[in-house]
Amino acid sequence: MPGPRSKSEKKHDADNQLRRDPYEVLGVSRSSTDQEIKTAYRKMALKYHPDKNANDPKAADMFKEVTFSYNILSDPDKRRQYDSAGFEAVESENQELELDLSSLGAVNTMFAALFSKLGVPIKTTVSATVLEEALNGSVTIRPLPLGQFISKRVEKQCAHFYSVTITEEEARAGFVCRVQSSEKSKFKLLYFDREDKGGLSLALQEDCAKTGKVTSAGMYFLGFTVYRLDQTMNSIAAAKDPDTSFFRKLDGFQPCELTELKAGTHVFAVYGDNFFKSANYTIEALCAAPFREEKENLRTIEAQILSKRAEISKFEAEYREVLAQFTEMTSRYAHEMQAIDELLKQRNEIHASYTVAPLKRSTSKSRPKRSSKEANEDGQAREKRSSRDRSKKKKWYNLHLRVDKRKAC
Repeated sequence: MPGPRSKSEKKHDADNQLRRDPYEVLGVSRSSTDQEIKTAYRKMALKYHPDKNANDPKAADMFKEVTFSYNILSDPDKRRQYDSAGFEAVESENQELELDLSSLGAVNTMFAALFSKLGVPIKTTVSATVLEEALNGSVTIRPLPLGQFISKRVEKQCAHFYSVTITEEEARAGFVCRVQSSEKSKFKLLYFDREDKGGLSLALQEDCAKTGKVTSAGMYFLGFTVYRLDQTMNSIAAAKDPDTSFFRKLDGFQPCELTELKAGTHVFAVYGDNFFKSANYTIEALCAAPFREEKENLRTIEAQILSKRAEISKFEAEYREVLAQFTEMTSRYAHEMQAIDELLKQRNEIHASYTVAPLKRSTSKSRPKRSSKEANEDGQAREKRSSRDRSKKKKWYNLHLRVDKRKAC
């Protein structure tokens, strides 16, 4: 018979019953694609964002619910778990919340920066102000010619927008947009879709990552599925356990939503994602036609990574089983060693009991303590005796020779 349930367990069950279906929250069907889910989330997140709904608790709650729902449906594993077993299969404490730094305030931003420095993974989202200005079409867009680079500095929680025009031939060959910062600034690379009314809606975003002596981010539209690696997922696993970090290292390796771009003009942006300072960057747009060998190498390497991910998943079960056996064996080893030492100790005690002779005590301990005066007198007496003894001893050079005076020499 199960025991009484704690208050925390009852509250957890109540929360699960009150939660709405994530598909219902985002207004999508269970058959919706990842891109459809992402588009629905961004529209609702912008609608209920705290920047646009100051002092509105209902909007704040809705924003949290939308974010919570998206965190489940945007992760293939969590979405599959939810579809099969509901909220019980999804641990709410593992849900990541993306923070808008522009709405945190100075004190909270300082705390977020501190945690980030300490290695705590903190996901940040693009400022609602930037997204709203883009949606209204009130942003300045600079042209970015193919094969050239532009170096700029973008202020924190602001964005620089660029337009890139590609032909049919260039679209078939593939297209790459890359940003890097030699000062290791923190930024996001964004891609926007054009709305019917002329505005821009965020379609893709890529967080920068440290690669050697720079931070970089890139979007690759090569006509085949290209993958991105979410480092945050592995950072969370690493904080829990080194073994978990190893086995979850490739969990964030997920396919990008778009594999190719059509001919025409496309809009990208560099968003300053630093906590306190602006970000220096260099952006370039390239046609992938001269990089045929690189394209094939990328396809081959990513296929090997996918194969390795499946292999590691199988290996984890074997490793956990062997590790459990090893832990059990080491525990038994320590227990047996302790038992042996205890038995040998008891044996030595029994051996020592076979005797009738009393233990000898140290003479120094049995002698009674004397006063300092007695000790001095005793010392002086010993010194006098030794001096008399020395005077009585004959030395070889003081021999007494007897001479007969009657005989002539």
